[in-house]
This record gives sequence, C-alpha cells and structure tokens, in this order.
Amino acid sequence: MSYLPSESGFLDTIKMPESFLVIDDHPLFLDALKLAVHAAYPEAEIEEANSLASAKEKLKLRSNYDLVMLDLNMPGTHGFDGLLDLRSLYPKLPVVIVSAIEDPETIHRAITCGASGYIAKSVRKPELVEAIQGVMNGEVYLPASYEPPDKSNSEEAEIIKRLKTLTPQQLRVMKMLKQGLLNKQIAFELSVGETTVKAHVSEILRKLGVASRTQAVIEVSKIALGDEGPPEGERSS
Repeated sequence: MSYLPSESGFLDTIKMPESFLVIDDHPLFLDALKLAVHAAYPEAEIEEANSLASAKEKLKLRSNYDLVMLDLNMPGTHGFDGLLDLRSLYPKLPVVIVSAIEDPETIHRAITCGASGYIAKSVRKPELVEAIQGVMNGEVYLPASYEPPDKSNSEEAEIIKRLKTLTPQQLRVMKMLKQGLLNKQIAFELSVGETTVKAHVSEILRKLGVASRTQAVIEVSKIALGDEGPPEGERSS
C-alpha cells in the first residue's frame, strides 16, 4: 500500500497492482503463466526470468514481489537447490512451484523445503487461475490428485531441516561441493580466499552432522527430485 495526501487533508490509500516474478525457461509455458496471472489479476505487474541467475539479479533490484512462480528444472540449478536458495535469501518471499513433475514425493519435498504451493503444469487455465488466487490469499495450493506419501521419510525431512539452516553463501558452497569443485576452485568462483571456503565447509559439515565433504554430498543427494529428467543440454521442452 502507498499513501498520498488528498484535498481534504487526509491520507488516501492507493492500492498498488499485484506483482509477480515468473521463473521458467520454456517460452510457451512462460506465456501461459503470464496469461493466467493477468486473468486472475488484470492489472498485475509481471517480471520474467529464464534462469535462476537472472531471477536473483531481478530480486537484487526488487525483492517485494507478491509471489514468485518457480519451475524446478531450471538452467543453473539442480533439484531443490533453487527453491532452497531463494528461501534462504528471501525468507519472507512466497514461492510457488510450477512443474511438470507430479509425483507425491516431489510435491511433499517441495512443501517441506518451504514452497507456498505446488502447481502442476498439466492443469487447465481455469485451475491455474484458481491456484494463483488461492496462493495469493495465503492458501497452500496442492494438485487435486495429490495424496501425501504413505510413509513420511524422516531421514529426508531431517536433511531438509538441516539444509534450511545454511546461509546463502553456504548453500552456494554446498552446490559447488556437489559439482566436485576443490576449495581453490570454489574460492575463485566466489571471489573469496581459500581460508573463507574452508570455514564455510567446516560449518556446512557441522550443520549437516557429517564428517567429510563426501558424506555431505551423499546426504544432500538423497533429496533429489523424484524424476530429475535429462541433463539440461538434452531437454526437449
């Protein structure tokens, strides 16, 4: 809300249009999401990003979007890394997942990682509009066909809980550990000293409750998507 002085001397409340950041690298579905947002909120302001990196650049300039819509399979991210990254950097920013992956385990993990909802890409436009409105009203939207997994995986839940305690920089270091980078390479990528990287690694191991980098990678890999899909360069859509 913003307030402007009126002729009567009182402050008038001016309702600002809803704002959205849509993060998806598929142009056709990006357009479909924008159409659905405008159907729900005709005056909405929509920013778009085709990678997590470009989304984070936009968030540096503006972090008060009413809603972020994120595809799980994005260039520059893997599994739930992108969601965890955004939740760590902007904990008050609502993020809803929009994905072609519909298995219950992945949906359950996304919500556990802090998503405000999970919208399947297979939904029709009326359902998509309803889902967007629901999340904007504070609801946690889930696919109508979703049923919680029969048995909650307590080990995965504990790993996710520990991952959420990592700082944004520690999450970046963890991501690079998964890629097999050495401390010297990580230091170069982050423009910091090796001593700083070592300190981050030590803190990551402590928070994850493991004794080595290898164990950390093994633990974090346990919460990969139910269906990761082919590598980025081999994706067909």
